[in-house]
Amino acid sequence: MDDALKAPSRRAFLKGSAAAVAGSVAAGAAVAAEPDPLITELQDWASSLGEGVDETPYGLPIKYEDDVVRRNVPWLTADPISSINFTPIHALDGTITPQGCAFERHHSGAIELSKPDYRLMINGLVDQELVFTYADLERFPRENHVYFCECAANTGMEWAGAQLNGVQFTHGMIHNMEYTGVSLRTLLNEAGLGAAGDLKDKWVYVEGADASSNGRSIPMEKALDDVLVAFKANGEALRKEHGYPVRLVVPGWEGNMWVKWLRRIEVTDMAVESREETSKYTDVLADGIARKWTWVMDAKSVITSPSPQSPITHGPGPMVISGLAWSGHGQITRVDVSKDGGMTWETARLGRQGDTKALTRFYLDTEWDGEEMLLQARAMDETGYVQPTKAQLREVRGENSIYHNNCIQTWHVKTNGEAENVEVS
Repeated sequence: MDDALKAPSRRAFLKGSAAAVAGSVAAGAAVAAEPDPLITELQDWASSLGEGVDETPYGLPIKYEDDVVRRNVPWLTADPISSINFTPIHALDGTITPQGCAFERHHSGAIELSKPDYRLMINGLVDQELVFTYADLERFPRENHVYFCECAANTGMEWAGAQLNGVQFTHGMIHNMEYTGVSLRTLLNEAGLGAAGDLKDKWVYVEGADASSNGRSIPMEKALDDVLVAFKANGEALRKEHGYPVRLVVPGWEGNMWVKWLRRIEVTDMAVESREETSKYTDVLADGIARKWTWVMDAKSVITSPSPQSPITHGPGPMVISGLAWSGHGQITRVDVSKDGGMTWETARLGRQGDTKALTRFYLDTEWDGEEMLLQARAMDETGYVQPTKAQLREVRGENSIYHNNCIQTWHVKTNGEAENVEVS
């Protein structure tokens, strides 16, 4: 590797910092004359009592982190009842998304459905139609898996050019949680699939209990593979906005198929072709024809820091470029980072590995020289798929699309550390 691309030594950085402080002391009396009061004076938090355990029955973020919240874009939809709240991915690290700031998408608002009132029906081409209560579901063998859930419209506003100036808004229709539940395969086997005959061309239609009756058709092959009927996320009950008490988890596939408040699973001999899989969630090509059945979320990545909502706040020197990568096809195997708009690339360090169809955190430990940068990330997955540029996507899809935009994102980092959303050709 070229010496210019090597990550800086942290030990060298510390030595350099010490030398800089010493130089400052020698060069200006102000440093020595004004010692840091946070070091020299007794602070309130060290001289008084804090809150007792009876004051925090359910822990919430400290007030100093009150900007780490979901945000919406008022003009994106006609009404907030049928809209999106975006995850503040610029302010998070690691891969697990706290439920309290995980993105939410509704078609008729988040409903309140209690566990005692909950029912799940399995009907259609099964040996015996069944109805499960919440307590029934808890009696089945359960599984735990970490998966990402991404709205098909994530990054959708960027098709025609750089639009929204913040990674929360360009890429924040995503969250990554550990789900606990029962495999859909187990429940279908409980009802019996003998009546369905040859399963090769069979489908399941899943439907939610909210007023929109959001429903999607899923091929039987996927239904019997890794689909989960989930009732916990990150170790606790699902939040209301995430489908409490029970939702569907369809790993690697677009979020609209992850039906919340799941109330019915019907085995059918054909796709239902509901509103949400015909008038929406299809890819409109340049000639106006819509491509059908685009389910899998292809490999994608984005740099979360630095980014427009997370500028560089220090001067030149060592820094960490961080971001997220994911693929509906399986594991992320590599992420490259470019500082010059894609002319040259460096391979980033992957954080937690091994999860499939889950977010992967990447880091590039590097050094900033104080000059402008055009930051990009490019993900690769275990199938060999390489994240495309926007130009490559447009060659196939044109600019009429909304959904499934997994293009390489560019941030223009200025000399003052601020960043903005741009497009490079």
